[in-house]
Amino acid sequence: MTSRTPRTRLLAACAVLATASLALTACGSSGGSTSSSAPNPSTSVASVKADEKLTSLVPADVKSSGKVIIGSDASYAPNEFQDDKGNIVGMDVDLANAVAAKLGLKAEVQNAGFTAIIPGIGANKYQLGMSSFTDTKEREQQVDMVTYFIAGTGAAVKKGNPDKISADDLCGKKVAVQTGTTQATQITEVINPACAKAGKPPVPNDGDKFDLQTDVTNAVVSGRDQVMLADSPVIDYALKQTGGQLEKLGATTDSAPYGIALAKGSALTPAVQGAVQSLMDDGTYKQILQKWGVEAGAIDKAQLNGATS
Repeated sequence: MTSRTPRTRLLAACAVLATASLALTACGSSGGSTSSSAPNPSTSVASVKADEKLTSLVPADVKSSGKVIIGSDASYAPNEFQDDKGNIVGMDVDLANAVAAKLGLKAEVQNAGFTAIIPGIGANKYQLGMSSFTDTKEREQQVDMVTYFIAGTGAAVKKGNPDKISADDLCGKKVAVQTGTTQATQITEVINPACAKAGKPPVPNDGDKFDLQTDVTNAVVSGRDQVMLADSPVIDYALKQTGGQLEKLGATTDSAPYGIALAKGSALTPAVQGAVQSLMDDGTYKQILQKWGVEAGAIDKAQLNGATS
């Protein structure tokens, strides 16, 4: 395997080939995926007050500006997306606002192409990246990561699974994915090589790739594609937002933490880590996750560079 994709870590190549069958299973656990409560974006979250101990950790230049600039690809509901008025909203956005408030700052969330965010941090365009980044060892070579959530990979098909697709065998199936995600690389580096070894047809086009996750979902709803792969909270949200037109396929796999990205060695990192932990401790964090119906991905400790692979 070569480079890993920018959104989440590459699924480990655990393809199990058996006589006359092909099973593609991920090496991760299956936690952190399904939430019983429907998202309610109008739900209010308790106001967050600045913490003096944490504000004292904020670098002078950031403190004097009164804001923290955050890059986010607003196409990945419910984590970050644009509402019908064009406002950037979502779980990551609410967390960004709460983290900033803890530090006595305002969050300025800017819509950005996903692959441009980490380079933007390196170029001082953004101070933080909050865009469903999975914390990986490879990514930690470029940025520091403060963990705040756990997610895996999920799949969805049209309600009733009319094509009788098995989560264990996507060979020859039309699969929709967002460009630049682990799921896109999973097809080229895990699924299709395993299909070839088994003498089965590959996923056509190495998957149908779309720049926006909304287009991925629409491709399956419209019947253009047969199955979609995405991060587990995105799959769960799509099921709820499409009015029963989709259903989940198989279990969530390859769970790993999301992280807030900061420049390597940034003086702001201790303040951000402390703010996330404080939000976890005072209950604000859980309120935000419940608002977006993703509380199954909650963790209780904000770690610095907590990648396991």
